[in-house]
Amino acid sequence: MTDLTSLTLAEARKGLADKTFTSLELTDAHLSAIEAARVLNAFVMETPEQARDMAKAVDEKIAKGDAGPLAGIPLGIKDLFATKGVRTTACSKILGNFVPTYESTITSQLWRDGAVMLGKLNNDEFAMGSANETSCFGPVGNPWRREGSNTTLVPGGSSGGSASAVAALLCMGATATDTGGSIRQPAAFTATVGIKPTYGRCSRWGIVAFASSLDQAGPIARSVRDAAMLLRSMAGHDPKDTTSVDIAVPDYEAAIGKSVKGMKIGIPKEYRLDGMPAEIEKLWSEGAAWLKAAGAELVEVSLPHTKYALPAYYIVAPAEASSNLARYDGVRYGLREQAKNIVELYENTRAEGFGAEVRRRVMIGTYVLSAGYYDAYYLRAQKVRTLIKKDFEDCFARGVDAILTPATPSAAFGIGEKGGADPVEMYLNDIFTVTVNMAGLPGIAVPAGKDAQGLPLGLQLIGRPFEEETLFSLGEVIEQAAGRFTPARWW
Repeated sequence: MTDLTSLTLAEARKGLADKTFTSLELTDAHLSAIEAARVLNAFVMETPEQARDMAKAVDEKIAKGDAGPLAGIPLGIKDLFATKGVRTTACSKILGNFVPTYESTITSQLWRDGAVMLGKLNNDEFAMGSANETSCFGPVGNPWRREGSNTTLVPGGSSGGSASAVAALLCMGATATDTGGSIRQPAAFTATVGIKPTYGRCSRWGIVAFASSLDQAGPIARSVRDAAMLLRSMAGHDPKDTTSVDIAVPDYEAAIGKSVKGMKIGIPKEYRLDGMPAEIEKLWSEGAAWLKAAGAELVEVSLPHTKYALPAYYIVAPAEASSNLARYDGVRYGLREQAKNIVELYENTRAEGFGAEVRRRVMIGTYVLSAGYYDAYYLRAQKVRTLIKKDFEDCFARGVDAILTPATPSAAFGIGEKGGADPVEMYLNDIFTVTVNMAGLPGIAVPAGKDAQGLPLGLQLIGRPFEEETLFSLGEVIEQAAGRFTPARWW
């Protein structure tokens, strides 16, 4: 029998339905893979007993013919999602050993549909980072390595544990969140598929907040079809989240294999950056050629305010983070440092509990929201955000169905290689992805090729609001043309 961990989610679903193997066998295979891959540091908490109990319960349901759409599928959960009775820390010391008494809406929907939880996945502290190096549990390793090198590479961030675990075949899919590229960038760095749905498509209730007007949850999976299957369970209206949109969730899987003939694909000239590596440019051209060969029409489009997206994002996101993270004060839950008075309690707890990157962003955010600077920075950034959104609306009004861009400006880099002296160097990794969050649009990253050192590279497709099906159809064209890539095992 094929190694159970090498199956796609769709193949595993068929095997379970055909009773070729049980959910317990599938779960045990992944639990063994996790044990053997601890060097990657992808999981911050393993839940083997709970996983086996869930798998046994699903096997009973399958035997009765009462199985949900994800029955028996073992998943990893980013440590930003509240899981009832299981430690949830956002990978920050300030949350300590916080154990929620409630379940996030998204994970509760996955369990409703029969999925099995293998454990909690590593991420950048409070999702702030592009390399998964800011976690209080230490950095995550990318299962990919440069040809002929033993250097451990970053998996991207903030959902680095999710991407690393899926790429290393430790779980069949994972939950992730995307505030400025935190699903799509790690997916591109690890040859996995990641989709950030339209803002409001998935509930944010029970997810630790970073920047509430930008955060959106989505899946990281091994294939476009697998991502479509996961998103169908994750999406949907939730009355507990006022930003959740009450529209029907389509059958995303039905979009796989649909013809893309006649679709108009925009190629934005502003994404051709000075000094862009030739291999990224080549990959972009190849992706466009694949879509054209499948019957799509290519048109050059202009998104003139793109150049302001990154500075505007790094004002809006820290401002919202400063507000959201004010609740971590050492009084109600989590870390509580010794102090003589309430002011000292706040200062000591927050100084000890937050890592350097989180402190940096909270201070930037507090500064741009302060009385003398609110108009000069925050208000102006929000106006720029409106212009970025209008650029996309103008494109779509001219009949463009989706926009094709690179997902990242480079392949994965080594742990510690970027951002040490200059944090802006790390922020530049989000250059192709932040516009999508600023405009609230859906975006998917699909593996499309490799660089000269054998590392994976991804392409990004940006869609109209709530038209994720278009992205799945187009993404599958790229996946079929490029093929699927798996890393050579070294761990």
